[in-house]
Amino acid sequence: MDGIVDGQGTHDMDDAERRADFTAYVRAREQSLARLAYLLTGDRDAAEDLLQNSLAKVYRHWDRVRGAELPDAYVRRMMVNENNSRWRSLLRRRESPSSHVLDVIDPPGVAGLDPTASIDLWRHVQGLPTQQRAAVVLRYYEDLTEAQTAEVLGCSVGTVKSHTSRAISALRTRMSEATA
Repeated sequence: MDGIVDGQGTHDMDDAERRADFTAYVRAREQSLARLAYLLTGDRDAAEDLLQNSLAKVYRHWDRVRGAELPDAYVRRMMVNENNSRWRSLLRRRESPSSHVLDVIDPPGVAGLDPTASIDLWRHVQGLPTQQRAAVVLRYYEDLTEAQTAEVLGCSVGTVKSHTSRAISALRTRMSEATA
């Protein structure tokens, strides 16, 4: 395959090069991707599953992903889509993978809040509906713009604003109830 030009004028990689390129990408981004998986799911086991399933899909489409203008945005989108479509059955055997990547993740801190308040806020974020949590995570933990968040979530900027506004309102209510 090496040296063959595909329909877009790019050279296909041989399998070893493709694997090495993918591995280099994952190693460079593993902490960020693991953090995103954890922030989306709120659970280490679910985050590990999400990350593994997403990276398997990324690998299958690696030629397209690495050729994208913003590969990280493409991968984030795949992770959000995977998280939205995943399902679990009570009868399904739960795996207990051990991962050095997820072992180093602590609940995210928030600037200006003491650690206890930050942990409380994170617990409330975990209780948000899936789309609201994804919007908050992408906007405030991943520091994406509204437009970037909309692209990752596959929705309009207005929808991102609605999800974010509802989430912040719910967080304010929950935090004030918790301190009362």
